[in-house]
Amino acid sequence: MTKLRKDISKADAWNLDALYPSISAWQTDFDRPDNLAELLALRAKLDLISLPKALHLYFNLQRESEKLYTWAHLKHDEDITDSIYKVAHEKAQNRLQIFAQKTSWLAPEILEMDEHIITAKELHEFHVYLEKLFALKKHHLPSSEEKLMALALQPLSTGYKCFSSLTNADFLFDEVLDSNKTPHELSHASYGLYLQSKDRVLRENTFKTYHKKYSAFKNTLCDLLQGKITAHLFEAKARGFENCLEAALKPKNIPLSVYHSLIKAVKSHLEPLTDYYTFRKDLLGYKDLHLYDMNHILAHTYTIPYAKAEDLIIRSVRPLGEEYQETLYRGLQSGWVDRFENKGKRSGAYSSGCFDSPPYILMNYKEILRDVFTLGHEAGHSMHSHYSRKHQPYHYSDYPIFVAEVASTFNEQLLFNLMLKESGSSSERNALIQSQIDNIRATLFRQTMFAEFELFLHTEVEEGRPLTPECLEEKYFELLKSYSSPVLTLDDEVGVEWARIPHFYYNFYVYQYATGLSAAIALSQKVLNGNDNERNSYLNFLKGGSSKYPIDLLKEAGVDMTTTAPFEDALAYFAQLTRELKVSN
Repeated sequence: MTKLRKDISKADAWNLDALYPSISAWQTDFDRPDNLAELLALRAKLDLISLPKALHLYFNLQRESEKLYTWAHLKHDEDITDSIYKVAHEKAQNRLQIFAQKTSWLAPEILEMDEHIITAKELHEFHVYLEKLFALKKHHLPSSEEKLMALALQPLSTGYKCFSSLTNADFLFDEVLDSNKTPHELSHASYGLYLQSKDRVLRENTFKTYHKKYSAFKNTLCDLLQGKITAHLFEAKARGFENCLEAALKPKNIPLSVYHSLIKAVKSHLEPLTDYYTFRKDLLGYKDLHLYDMNHILAHTYTIPYAKAEDLIIRSVRPLGEEYQETLYRGLQSGWVDRFENKGKRSGAYSSGCFDSPPYILMNYKEILRDVFTLGHEAGHSMHSHYSRKHQPYHYSDYPIFVAEVASTFNEQLLFNLMLKESGSSSERNALIQSQIDNIRATLFRQTMFAEFELFLHTEVEEGRPLTPECLEEKYFELLKSYSSPVLTLDDEVGVEWARIPHFYYNFYVYQYATGLSAAIALSQKVLNGNDNERNSYLNFLKGGSSKYPIDLLKEAGVDMTTTAPFEDALAYFAQLTRELKVSN
């Protein structure tokens, strides 16, 4: 049975005391008077003397609100049914939104000033911020309209909040039977575990039962998703972007061609995927190969206790140097990670935190091989946050997702490299190669398919066509077919999979998994096969935060994402691994 939160060992829980030791301490800080009035007093008075003060006040206030929000959202995710932390989470969100509303005048007033302030010595510490601000000048609105945009943030986030509450808190799945008719409790965390089982009956029942729940709510989930896509369109139109894709990519200076080139490159290199499906089907001896046959390990079943997973991850990052390795070791041992599932806990995994906290990691660890790589992935995010916050001031310490997914998948590549070297038998080696193939399949092929589906969602809404469960199932099924092969049999249930993907609410997020993996494969090979120069270039990339545009940070690290080379190299690597697996079997 899944434990209640109160029964989770302190050693297995993250230590949030670095932020606040209790709800009362959090509330005391929440109620403390701030300096917002001092900032508001500078409105309509900005010049070279007052602007540095205004920006210091603005970023300090934002930093304080983010600290309050971080603790509240982490406590909320421990058990999203706990009303105490649900209220704190709502209050912290409201504070951020009110702050955005009350400071919405600042950017428009800065943009009314002469653009030469970017290079003014009085504003040197903010020159990158100002340069990025002026680059988007035509997409900023007058202060009264910016205030309306800020007021709209909360209602426009309702779709995702409802999706999360419905699927994480309210969904209760039926038990699933294995081939011996033994019932098993099904949850978000156990779903992935059961799909790795060698028991095909359990896998099939798990897959169909899980999706049956989403199908029962597909009309509601369709409306929630359409609401969020409509919110994206509202913001894009209000700010004068051509479409939602431009609104998502242009602020980060990412060429739209990167998005389209990714889709084109992957769809033109599907032969290795067909080879893998064919190999898997033949090896299993199945008449039909289904999606629920794609996750279990063919050669060797790993059971890896959490402590061993940490040890593997620590040893795998040795190529990044002693400081990196020691920092990660101390973090994993001293409360960065919330390790195991409990009732009401948010599903999945992530790395989170703020400038004034450690980089916390949420896990739902199940001792399977995929979870080891997930922990390594989130550790990569966390170390990226550590280095960025250590080497950048607050206003440049955050980094866009486009580079975040490089740091996380880079660490997965290091972990794979170590485990492959230490594999004790051909079956272990084959299992690891298969896991790497499946990771690339899920990240490069599947996430690119998601990216094309997300582009379809936004295009439909942009052109005034309503989203319906039927049209979404039809399009999703069509894309699954186009990104797989006739070797794979697609069950009716797969059409509703769109309803369970939270990333479709994130506004062109998923493509960055595929671009991130492509960049990570290239950079990890440089570090593993290079010398101190390659390692230092990569560490400098981690330290960069948002001090430069993501494309430029990656180019300095050694990979050019404006070309198709990283995608083609990653696809070639997938083909190479598939050949290795076929030969060894």
